[in-house]
Formats: sequence, C-alpha cells, structure tokens
Amino acid sequence: MQPIAVDVMGTDNGPTQIVAGARQAAEDLGIPVVLVGRPDALADTGSLEVVAASEVIAMGEDAASSVRRKKDASVVRAAELVRDGKASAMVCPGNTGAAMGSALLRLGRLPGVSRPAIATPLPVPGSTPTVLLDAGANAECQPGWLVQFAQMGAAYAAGRYGITTPRVGLLSIGEEDTKGSDLVKEANALLRNAAVWEGSGGTFVGNVEGRDLLSDRLDVVVTDGFTGNVVLKTLEGAMGFMRRAVVGALTATEEAAQASQHVLPLLVPLAAEMDPDSYGGALLLGVDGVCIISHGSSSSAAIVNAVRAASELVEQGLVDRLRRSVKG
Repeated sequence: MQPIAVDVMGTDNGPTQIVAGARQAAEDLGIPVVLVGRPDALADTGSLEVVAASEVIAMGEDAASSVRRKKDASVVRAAELVRDGKASAMVCPGNTGAAMGSALLRLGRLPGVSRPAIATPLPVPGSTPTVLLDAGANAECQPGWLVQFAQMGAAYAAGRYGITTPRVGLLSIGEEDTKGSDLVKEANALLRNAAVWEGSGGTFVGNVEGRDLLSDRLDVVVTDGFTGNVVLKTLEGAMGFMRRAVVGALTATEEAAQASQHVLPLLVPLAAEMDPDSYGGALLLGVDGVCIISHGSSSSAAIVNAVRAASELVEQGLVDRLRRSVKG
C-alpha cells in the first residue's frame, strides 16, 4: 500500500503532536506514512519522508479562495499525492473547509455524487458507533442529496464496522412521517423506496430524534450539514461538561475522593470509549479517495487512530463500495 499522506501544517497547536502521532503509527503499527509541510517547521520526523509544501492554510482563512490561491499549500499537496497515486489516503487535522476543498478539487467527486458529506462516528458504549452525516459540509441541502448521504453512510458503516444491514434514520423532530420540515418530509418519502438501498445494503428505519443518536437503535443518521454540525458541537460540549462534572463531584470532599479510588477504575474504560480521539476524525464521503478530517487540536493519539482508520478504509476498498452505493 502507498503511504498515508499526513498534512502537518495549519493546526491549532503546531505540528509537534501531528508528527509524533504519524511517527507512532509508522513505527508501532507499521503503516507507511509521508508528512506534508514545511521541513523547516518540523522537529524530529524520524525516518518519515517529508514532502515539502511552502504554503499553509491557517484555521481562520477562507477555505475556498485559499485552496485556489495557495497552490503549494500542504493540504493541497496532500490531496495531489493521493490523486497521483503516490499516497493511498490523506489525513488533514487543520482547516476543515480547506481539506474539503482540496479533496474535491484535486480528487473529484465519485460518479453520480451530487455533494460530498462529512461522516462523523458518534460513540455508543457497548456497540458500534452511530455514523452522523452530514456533519458540516452542506449547510443547505436538497432531498436527493440526503438520499445519497444515506446510501454512502450505509456503505461506510457496512465496510468500516462490519454491519450486514446498516439501519439508517432521518433526523427529525418526531418519529412520524408527517413530522419535520419540507426537506425532511420529501427525503423521508424518497428513502422509503427500497430501490435506493440496492447498492449500499442499508435499510431505512424512518425518522429518528436527537435522543436516538447515542443509542443502539440505528447505525447511521442523516441530516443537513447545518443541523448535523450543531448536533455534533452540542454533543461535544455536553460530553465535556459531563466529564468535568463527574471529576468535580468525585473530588468535592475527602469522602468523595476516597470513594473515587473505587469508582474511577470503572469509569476509565467508558471515558476511553467516549473519547473522540479514539476515532481519529471524520471521513469525507463522496470524493474519489480516502480523506480523513481530524480536529485542529488533535493529539498524537488522535493522529495514530486517524492513520489507522485511513489504512483500514483503503484496504477495505471503501471508495469502490461507495461508488457502487450511490444512485445518481
């Protein structure tokens, strides 16, 4: 397999954690990795190859104009490595819009795909994650796009998590088919057509509500990118609040601190399962290549898991699976 191209520039905290994670993935997991960025800005890269890129698209820059203007940006070069067959996938822990734009312009869309979508795994303790899409690529959507998101999400869940018949739900304000916006109602009617599932192997379970996202009731939940991104950020904030609240309660008094010695060992595995770093990032579905978008403040552990996921998705033939799933 060709190496995984890791963009090391444009992150929140600099390239140190990104390089460390890439080195660990290569040295401990044996996954070939190539770094893309400014060589003078990188510290100890070990034996990893560095593909030089003189420009950086920072987190606050406008993605669309920057991708077109900065042709030697690290994220653009990473996408070109995949396009040219010199890398098998790209991992980008920087500007999300720049990663999307670079992948779309350099790799292109899969045949029949109207719009790519960001698929984010949501942790479900004791079960496989729930795949949420779109998580922010398309703020405004058409019913047919949601159908394609559902097809791609089902194909991704089947390949990534080994689910024979992924259960797909449509996010709404009620389970009844009559509930929701015009977009949701029209998409619901389209998703009820069994023919749309012939390539992906999924099945439509109907409308679902926000409370179902972290349950084992479904495997994929589909919505527009505006709603999906709000849902994702709300869940991240709620999980962070709960972690702080639990730690605060367990250290509030001397008695609580003593009790925490018995409770914390039971909570640690759950915390690890709920940690976003364990998934490495989100996947951009619908482009002709594997593109994982990680958080701008990703730790080295998140990069290890992102590289691992990228490698596995390439080996599983995800792009071909997606190509078969979408009905243009």
